[in-house]
Amino acid sequence: MKRLGFLLILLPLLWLGCEEIPPVIDPNMGGNNPDEPTPVEEQERQVIIEEFTGVRCVNCPAGSQAIEDLISIHGQRLVAISIHAGSFAPPYPESLYDFRIPEGTGLLSYLGEPLGYPTAVVNRKLFDGEFDLQLGRQQWAGFIAQELLEAPRVKIDIQRTYEESTRQLDVKVRLYVQETITESDVRLSVALTENDVVDLQLTPASSTPDPAYKHKHVLRDMLSSFDGDPINEPLAADAVIEKNFSMALPEAWKPEKCHIVAFVNLGGTSKEVLQAHQVGVVE
Repeated sequence: MKRLGFLLILLPLLWLGCEEIPPVIDPNMGGNNPDEPTPVEEQERQVIIEEFTGVRCVNCPAGSQAIEDLISIHGQRLVAISIHAGSFAPPYPESLYDFRIPEGTGLLSYLGEPLGYPTAVVNRKLFDGEFDLQLGRQQWAGFIAQELLEAPRVKIDIQRTYEESTRQLDVKVRLYVQETITESDVRLSVALTENDVVDLQLTPASSTPDPAYKHKHVLRDMLSSFDGDPINEPLAADAVIEKNFSMALPEAWKPEKCHIVAFVNLGGTSKEVLQAHQVGVVE
């Protein structure tokens, strides 16, 4: 009887111990490397987050890490640009680079001054319940997830040629319109970013700037106007529109760390981004 009682107790435990555990699925499995983008015909909605930051902003490294965490979740469906502009952006006397550019200053004015840092704009959209485009770090994940549920109204293909000897970069952007776009002011913005740029950054870890800090997704230049070049062609469904850009990369920039970011955005009262895409400068 004691043995029978022991077996009756043991059997449920054995059943629980044999319960199947589902595999952990990595959302980045299967082609989420931004340097190996999904073919345009398979392209889903891609969201852009534009972070405003500065080397003198002690809280901004937390914002940068939050964006990296979101990219690890969403892969190439999330495109990031870090814009050094505003009162925290002036470099230190010992800084190797001045990340400020006129286009970044223009974007800060165009998208609105933030009340605090870290701050970012998601798809340049004014979300329900918000008073401006700038969003705090705790809001990014939810609004990005919301935007990713939408179907792309236009898909973007980026072809590029980089000549190492001259550092000449030629970019061809093709827009594949999925549904007729009726807004009167539609624009194409093309930016160049650089990742993992090592330079000074103030962090919470020390009262002095960290000289080994890696700056992510730094806006280096705009190949278009800072607020986008107007698209004058009809944007009827199934239309294909092609635009060309070129520039020479400065010697200090590492082409293998640089990305071309293209996105279609509105230019009227609404500045909303309809679709974003990025590829590496070097294939």
